[in-house]
Amino acid sequence: MKTPVYDVVVIGAGIIGISIALKLQSQGRQVLVLDRKGVAAETSSGNAGAFAFTDVIPLATPGIMRKAPKWLFDPLGPLSIRPAYGLNILPWMVRFWRASWPDKYQAALAAQASLMAVSKAALERQIQAVNGEALIRREGQLQLYEGVDEFNASLAGWQTRQQHDVKYEFLLSSDAIAKIQPGIHPRFTHAAFTPEWKNVCDPAQWTQHLANAFEALGGKIAIASIDTIEVNRDTVTLKSDAVDYKTHQLVLAAGAWSKTLAQSLGDNVPLDTERGYNTTLPAGAFALKTHLTFSQHGFVITKIGEGIRVGGAVELGGLTLRPHFKRADVLLNKAKAFLPELNIEGGKQWMGFRPSMPDSLPVIGHSSRSKRVIYAFGHGHLGLTQSAGTAELVAALINNDAPDIDLSPFSATRF
Repeated sequence: MKTPVYDVVVIGAGIIGISIALKLQSQGRQVLVLDRKGVAAETSSGNAGAFAFTDVIPLATPGIMRKAPKWLFDPLGPLSIRPAYGLNILPWMVRFWRASWPDKYQAALAAQASLMAVSKAALERQIQAVNGEALIRREGQLQLYEGVDEFNASLAGWQTRQQHDVKYEFLLSSDAIAKIQPGIHPRFTHAAFTPEWKNVCDPAQWTQHLANAFEALGGKIAIASIDTIEVNRDTVTLKSDAVDYKTHQLVLAAGAWSKTLAQSLGDNVPLDTERGYNTTLPAGAFALKTHLTFSQHGFVITKIGEGIRVGGAVELGGLTLRPHFKRADVLLNKAKAFLPELNIEGGKQWMGFRPSMPDSLPVIGHSSRSKRVIYAFGHGHLGLTQSAGTAELVAALINNDAPDIDLSPFSATRF
């Protein structure tokens, strides 16, 4: 039987892939989404549910390598490397170090800020298009500091955010903090409140809501594990154990699993994973009123459905090593110390793979092999945040329109 040729195939049914598929389907393209497990079955299901448009500053900041040693070799610290993965991550770390040089950092900051601006506006269009306001929480965020020294050390970062139109208010006492969020330990004496910060009620539910809208427009989602990609003159062939697929245009949005598929096309992209851990507590665990960020400790506390999710930190450990759930325990115990009234019983632990590039910028653009193939992966911990914006940029490329921003900083070949 002759293999059908699809208009557009998207590999990946996480928040990035589904957002792209929905945008294209709404423009009249016929789209098939392929995923090895299904909608939001991996990283998109367990994140903090935050649209972190304030996070314009890349992880690789000037001088970070002076701080890195005390972090990287603490197995329970906010940023660590699994010893068994040390040699594997070394090339990535070298590029990370180079990305922290002032010239590279400033370029990455400008590119990240431009993508954030596009994504912030695109999100509002997406919410309206799918009648999704009921799933959005507009409750702001508190970024908390222990003492004046820690707060003062953060001021340069807030000045940078201000230059990129991030609105915030400083709170300079525990009493001022308690007016927004009661129950925080008084050791946190300073904070910055970002009132425009948004969350989804539940990231898995949000992705499924978008998938439902996509299917309502005629889009198709199928389970398939793609092994290799072959580019022909007029089509792209996707090979799996069960069946082959052919398409006129392909979008690769498989998150942390995109690297090997890009390699099959000759693009050796330095993509690795930030393994993130969290614990989701049941309803009634704490009366949380806003998203809480403890940046010096590398984790957040956020509402998910009727429960509370405590998670974050970065562990560089690839895709195959077993989870180290002691990291989730450490975060949960810290959360209890910081919120003494928090009930930490009955939680469910989770670990996910954030697809991460050394300069904190995703890959958005054509494959070097063919303009029939477009990449959209590597968003790190900002996948949900940048999903709607990435969808609009990819749709522009698919339709041969000019993207709203310069995509050269996001090229697969920039390294």
